[in-house]
Amino acid sequence: MAQERGLDLVEVSPNVRPPGCRIMDFGKFKYEQKKKMRKAKAATHETQLKGVTIRTPKIGVHDLMIKVNHAREFLERGDRVQFALRFRGRELAHIDEGKKIFEKIKSELEDCSKVTQNYRFEARRLSMILAPLKKN
Repeated sequence: MAQERGLDLVEVSPNVRPPGCRIMDFGKFKYEQKKKMRKAKAATHETQLKGVTIRTPKIGVHDLMIKVNHAREFLERGDRVQFALRFRGRELAHIDEGKKIFEKIKSELEDCSKVTQNYRFEARRLSMILAPLKKN
């Protein structure tokens, strides 16, 4: 014989006056609630800060566009992107070249991002942070 589960008096909405109750299978109710929670958790995306490093201001156009396309993928996924340009030795005399590169990056990604931290120089490094635009 098939076992029948007993029905329980379950408090469905405890915050209202009078509290809402229903006669149902409590085990099934708990299972469905866990299922809803798992589905809601899977739909959320926690934003991360992704880093894209450019090792020299003498980077080629094609190499720069590859890095920009990687950043575009991160931004479309909803993550923030930090660009970092490292200067070594005599490259420090040409910080303006790094600023030109960052201006090019900004213009390439202006359709899918906004600048949250404009480029700034600190400890032989030029960095900039971009965030994705809100999707309507």
